[in-house]
Amino acid sequence: MASRKLEYFMLYKPYGVLSQFTDRGGRQTLSDYGPFPPTVYPVGRLDADSEGLLLLTNDTMLKEYLLEPRFEHPRTYWVQVERVPKESALRQLEEGVLVEGHKTKPADVRLMEEEPPLPPRPVPIRFRKHVPTSWIELTLREGRNRQVRKMTAAIGHPTLRLVRVQMGSLSLGSMLPGESRPLEEAEREELKKQIQMKYHKKPRRAP
Repeated sequence: MASRKLEYFMLYKPYGVLSQFTDRGGRQTLSDYGPFPPTVYPVGRLDADSEGLLLLTNDTMLKEYLLEPRFEHPRTYWVQVERVPKESALRQLEEGVLVEGHKTKPADVRLMEEEPPLPPRPVPIRFRKHVPTSWIELTLREGRNRQVRKMTAAIGHPTLRLVRVQMGSLSLGSMLPGESRPLEEAEREELKKQIQMKYHKKPRRAP
């Protein structure tokens, strides 16, 4: 029997779109974009009110690598929050905060000096008069439900806009909301290399 062709696609998921192909409520789904082969499915998910990089594939080993917590696969987000977090608040995010009784894993965090070059959101952000906003870059190595929003809420800075810009070696680059493309050969090879390194680590020899 011929081996199945492995396929990989990146989508810049727009705001308001579900990370699935069907919806009984008539909301926008991944079927409104692409077109994608019927064999591919999203790796993980972005909530409807979140935007950014979504990977679709039929590669089950890659899905496990990207979703299995023990591999600590990095995901980077640009997050617009209310007010400007102090250094102590950013340190809390780095070291881990309590979310629903469990402490989050250490994260990479930085306050962005300028607003990132993102296209306007179709539904404008709800601004509060006299309340400034700021952007932080947050890299996580775990994927709990609505984790970023819960983390920023825990330090007193509610999330206003959330965009995933990177998953490991994959980046949105110059893509725009709604655009999709197959992964380039170099991107596929880099993912394979990452998987091999994680799955086939050789045990250290005793001195």
